[in-house]
Amino acid sequence: MPPPSRPGLAAAIVLSICLLPILLTTPPFATAIGVNYGTKGDNLLPPAKVASFIANRTRIDRVKLFDASPDIVKAFAGTGIALVVTAGNGDIPKLATKDGAAAWVAANVAPYYPATDISLVAVGNEIMDTGDQSLMSNLVPAMRSLKAALNAAGFHKIRVSTPHSLGILSVSQPPSASRFRPVDDRLVFAPMLEFHRKTRSPFMVNPYPYFGYNGLTLPYALARPNPGVLDPGTGITYTSMLLAQLDSVFSAMKALGFEDVEIAVGETGWPTKAMDGQIGVSPAEAAEYIRYLIGETSAGKGTPLMPKRTFETYIFALFNENLKPGPVAERNFGLFQPDLTPVYDAGIMKDGAGSAPAAAPAAAATSAKSGAPERAPTKTGSVSKAAASAPAPSSKHGASETSTGPSPSEGGSTDEKTPQEEGGDAPASASGPADESSSEIAAKEGDGDVGTEKPPGEGSTAAPAPAGPASKATNLVIPVSSMLTFALSLALHI
Repeated sequence: MPPPSRPGLAAAIVLSICLLPILLTTPPFATAIGVNYGTKGDNLLPPAKVASFIANRTRIDRVKLFDASPDIVKAFAGTGIALVVTAGNGDIPKLATKDGAAAWVAANVAPYYPATDISLVAVGNEIMDTGDQSLMSNLVPAMRSLKAALNAAGFHKIRVSTPHSLGILSVSQPPSASRFRPVDDRLVFAPMLEFHRKTRSPFMVNPYPYFGYNGLTLPYALARPNPGVLDPGTGITYTSMLLAQLDSVFSAMKALGFEDVEIAVGETGWPTKAMDGQIGVSPAEAAEYIRYLIGETSAGKGTPLMPKRTFETYIFALFNENLKPGPVAERNFGLFQPDLTPVYDAGIMKDGAGSAPAAAPAAAATSAKSGAPERAPTKTGSVSKAAASAPAPSSKHGASETSTGPSPSEGGSTDEKTPQEEGGDAPASASGPADESSSEIAAKEGDGDVGTEKPPGEGSTAAPAPAGPASKATNLVIPVSSMLTFALSLALHI
């Protein structure tokens, strides 16, 4: 075959250069998507089938477990899925000793790694909410000794962290004024953050806008267009509760001098079903939040106080789990039914069942200098005022709306479970009757018509794939790449 002519080659190069900016500015869909794999159900498929489904049918590339179940850990061998395993709350005192940590690693990591890509070990779950002084005082020593044991075994790449609810914050509103609880800040969080800095591991938190909204603040929780909440300390107007929550954690870390430590989102999600009549809970809202979450945490835009950051994020949860105690919502956070049928289109299936995540709403946060959005009057004065004063339905610690309290996590695998280990939207003793979380009650009482935004119908069974810049742009990746290939091929034949 004769060499390509100079004009043809030049044309191909020019075309490639013209298309290159599109490729560079078009985010690929292959963003990191993590999910929490809970097992509180009597109708779940065997771990091997679940692992195969995740690896072959979805775009999920990391999974977080609430224990270190051998069957599940083995099931992910060779899948390429990064796995987080959890040491139970009751294991913490032993993990704080050299021998105890070494024994745990020998039993729960060594037999499976590196065939199974264990990327992180979580030490307990929301320990700082248990009120157990023994667990709390041994938490950081356990993290240190477990990391030392991993290193001694040659597993240097495996990180160590521990998930926290936002109940660790004594002040969470406005975000710039957020601080850790007194005493805990110096005795627990300062040494913990020093550990994270030295080991380059993330500080893991469980932010849940779902537990901070009411009927008036639903647009703020779902990052729909809304007047926002002004932080007078920075002049930033937040129109996304999730970003405000993350910046609240950042400000507390910064106050201790650890603003360089990465933050990971251990859990966050939105249920598809709750108590009858609750505003803002249906497959449509769940899909809306998860799509926003994936786009926001992986796009590299960061938050107002943490620009250009991405966040390792784990969606709660993989399945609807029918044996979970607590309010109705507890059993309906799943992306999938137990038979692997999608509950809604979150855009994470490989087979085209959904499109790419919708772009985050255009001004997730607006600087006062560039003009904050106007504040529309409401029955309580303004959306901003309602959002700023909304109670934290699941919080047991008196923090404001961005501090959501204990999250609905599965918890550890010890014989004696704490409330946090068993999991619950909000412990009934903290927030009301056992069958109604106060977030559900608050949302039910709200009128839900702020800013003329009406939530999708409660009876909806599937969420439409939102159109938007991100979903349209990501669909261009394959065609643009094909165009480049075609151009070069054409040049070779000219």
